[in-house]
Amino acid sequence: MGFGERSSNYWLGNDQLSQLTANNRYKLKFDLQSHDTGTWYYAEYSTFIVLSEADNYLLLVGGFSGNAGFDAFGFEHNGRQFTTFDVDNDSWPSGNCAALIGGGFWYRSCGACYLNTARSTGLFFWRDLPGGPLLQSSRMWLECK
Repeated sequence: MGFGERSSNYWLGNDQLSQLTANNRYKLKFDLQSHDTGTWYYAEYSTFIVLSEADNYLLLVGGFSGNAGFDAFGFEHNGRQFTTFDVDNDSWPSGNCAALIGGGFWYRSCGACYLNTARSTGLFFWRDLPGGPLLQSSRMWLECK
């Protein structure tokens, strides 16, 4: 259904993401601000599809480009179902990544990037980001192809 403040911190909702991305008409872009340097980096994906609730919002992502250093999103999260604190679809054998990290995402074994996390955990990052892995800010948005 979506939640948050539409003008600043908002999650569109997986049902809407699924409907919007079903025909692969959008690419996905992340804007990532390094906590250490304040420098902005980006990661872009030419393929971004979220399947329906019947498939647990399975993520299909590929075609990485950008200056973020490493394909942290596609590498760890492609082909994963969405995990929330109450629906554990990750493959971490010791628990639930969303419960540990404080936010739902397409986790495998807790991931190479944490973008939907409670900042109080200190785990808001993108692995191998050139300015350092910790993030100050991030934006995740769709753009028409």
